[in-house]
Amino acid sequence: MSKAKKTEFRPDDFVVYPTHGVGRIVSIEEQEVAGLRLEMFVISFEKDKMTLRVPTARASEIGMRGLSTPDLVEQALATLKGKARVKRAMWSRRAQEYEQKINSGDLMSIAEVVRDLHRNDEQREQSYSERQLYEAALERLTREVAAVSGMDEAGAQKKVDAVLVTRAA
Repeated sequence: MSKAKKTEFRPDDFVVYPTHGVGRIVSIEEQEVAGLRLEMFVISFEKDKMTLRVPTARASEIGMRGLSTPDLVEQALATLKGKARVKRAMWSRRAQEYEQKINSGDLMSIAEVVRDLHRNDEQREQSYSERQLYEAALERLTREVAAVSGMDEAGAQKKVDAVLVTRAA
């Protein structure tokens, strides 16, 4: 593999790792793994108190991407206003699909999960697994909204909640 394609990410950039959400690149370092010298992104996920090392050569292959554009964030928030689309499949099948959408790292897919699993006060209570998936999707969405908008997570949470409340009305 040639080093012709220089890495598009730099230290202090926010990135989205599909299975973990928004993190910040702390540094790019060389490490010896199984006798090979590899250049690695060191990504910190502050909220999860986790550090991840990703080979720079495989970052895009894994699905790591930069933050969404403000336009895409607005589209995702608009998606939340839509009517929930719940398939008539068994819950285990739908749960699997929701999990895949959340772990895809795609902001629009995550917004669809939030839209489909959101319950307002008049609706029936969510099951434990439904609530877990909803909260995971909501957290990923708000973290990216916060990072793109340059606000803290509490502010992003209020912004997302405001959109969800307008839908319920």
